[in-house]
Amino acid sequence: MPTTSRPASDLRLPGGGAAVTISVDGSPVVAREGEPILAALWAAGIRALHTTAQREEPRAFFCGIGICFDCLVTIDGESNLRACMTPVAPGMSIETQRDPGWQGFAHA
Repeated sequence: MPTTSRPASDLRLPGGGAAVTISVDGSPVVAREGEPILAALWAAGIRALHTTAQREEPRAFFCGIGICFDCLVTIDGESNLRACMTPVAPGMSIETQRDPGWQGFAHA
């Protein structure tokens, strides 16, 4: 397997989309266009994506494939979106959020 010279702090695989800047809780974060937001946040050292409704405990990601909903964030004003399923786009604004509990979700 070929090796590349990269800083130890860069967790991304070589290649990928163009470097873009997104906003996370008001701070600029460099990401790669098209990578999952979750990957960009993880590579930037951001682990807590939202807090639980009752205990206000921080939650990170769990499954990373869109099943568990532990990576919910607000993206460009739309809340409860999965960071693992949403690709990075230039200029995105991402906010970590306080989990509203089940009352925050529509039920059938």
